[in-house]
Amino acid sequence: MKPVVLVILDGWGVVPEYKGNAIANAAKPNFDFIEKNFPFALLQASGIPVGLPWGEPGNSEVGHAALGTGQIRHQALTRITLAIQNGSFFKNPVLKMAADKAKENNSAWHLVGLLGSGSVHSYIDHLYALLEMAKNENVKEIWLHLFTDGRDSPPKEAATAIENLESRLKWLGAGKIASVIGRLYAMDRDLNWDRTEKTYRLLTEGLGEKTADFTAAIKKQYAGGVTDEFIEPMALAGKEIESAGTIKDGDAVIFFNFREDSARQLARAFAQPDFNNFPVKKFKNLFIATLTQYEKKLAAEAVFKPNTINNFLSRMISERGLKQFKIAETEKYAHATYFFNGGWEESLPGETRKLVHSAPQVRFNESPAMKAPEITSELCLAIAGGEYDFLLANFANADMMGHSGDYEAAVKAVQVLDESVGKIMKAVLAVGGTLIITSDHGNADEMINRFSGEIFTEHSSNPVPCYLIMNSLKKPRETKYNELKIQGILQDVAATVLDLLGISPPGDMDGQSLLPMLYKQ
Repeated sequence: MKPVVLVILDGWGVVPEYKGNAIANAAKPNFDFIEKNFPFALLQASGIPVGLPWGEPGNSEVGHAALGTGQIRHQALTRITLAIQNGSFFKNPVLKMAADKAKENNSAWHLVGLLGSGSVHSYIDHLYALLEMAKNENVKEIWLHLFTDGRDSPPKEAATAIENLESRLKWLGAGKIASVIGRLYAMDRDLNWDRTEKTYRLLTEGLGEKTADFTAAIKKQYAGGVTDEFIEPMALAGKEIESAGTIKDGDAVIFFNFREDSARQLARAFAQPDFNNFPVKKFKNLFIATLTQYEKKLAAEAVFKPNTINNFLSRMISERGLKQFKIAETEKYAHATYFFNGGWEESLPGETRKLVHSAPQVRFNESPAMKAPEITSELCLAIAGGEYDFLLANFANADMMGHSGDYEAAVKAVQVLDESVGKIMKAVLAVGGTLIITSDHGNADEMINRFSGEIFTEHSSNPVPCYLIMNSLKKPRETKYNELKIQGILQDVAATVLDLLGISPPGDMDGQSLLPMLYKQ
């Protein structure tokens, strides 16, 4: 069997050229060649088709889940928001247990998570609902430990967000901010344990700049050139924080991020029994809950249990006795494995996973190439080796440069990706295989706000490409992206891969094969 290779260019959306579109404006000779010689389509990667509210930009988690399962499912954001709206959230047994524990121990609730206007990792309405429930359940002390965003929200939004939240707390008459730190530290997913430890010590010891005014302290860091993602730790000033604001024996800790991958390291420090990446306290009678299930091995209660998906692309490939290879760098490894496999953590029979460690630099725009050359080399070797029937590679560059807000770095990243795609295409065609190139959501396609002219670091709602490359389809073409309408959804990619492998899709797969449409181009 000839191999099918799926390349996911994270953060690569399609939108007409304008000065903020790093993808359209970069020199891309290999993509130019592909578009002139092979069929392609536009896929919807945001909103309802990927299980999010209408108009909500897609993200890496939901995008990979859609690509890998072929199913339309309510994502965590939607599930939790609907539960708040219908009232079942406030009857949730795990949250009730957390309230009972706090009252029983005469202790505090600690709400830990990302604060921002984005909805990729957390959502402000979820925090408001937790505060409302804590008050209604007569929890006496409610402390907030907040992570400033800067990636999925504007880079200097935190000062205003904190100000608005404090007004809400005052109106509610409950809750107080105990600590603030940038997501670079609190939400590290690259095994930079020094960053996680800095956050842990802030939450448990109050170790950080002492302040009675978080908004003013954040603005002071802005003046020094620091943006939200990189905010240094700060804790509430005075004896109050020393006596109550840190996490202590008998307290209830609720992590309110619903996105798992970037919340795991900090959660492990509190809830993994054999944790040994840095010294941690041995708390007594500490109740820990996570809004979704971060990892099975954690000694924590999940407020919302995961949806079970049995029929996903990789499992169907595995059950046919076929072999598959997946590769990504640390930033996107969970997406290419865990999320792509519908939340299945373990490797499947015949599935080889290759992790390329991301460089530990603080700012990714300092190295736009990231690990693309290494991933490309490993993937091409795996293709040439002939062992695998299905191969998957994720390239993080466009997404990470988009989040950095550095337009020039994004242009360089796109050029690196173009070079990588050229090498991969050559390797695939040399063995008579099929190459599919797509994305999970947009980002680097929209780096400047069209209305304000300000830097835009968030995901876009634009469609993503889907190229189909095989020797038999090569012929001159005149089709251009600006002449295309959206012709499919991300779930169609799973059905297309199965079609290429000669596997019938299961009845619960919502996606449809794109081959009939693409073959006609």
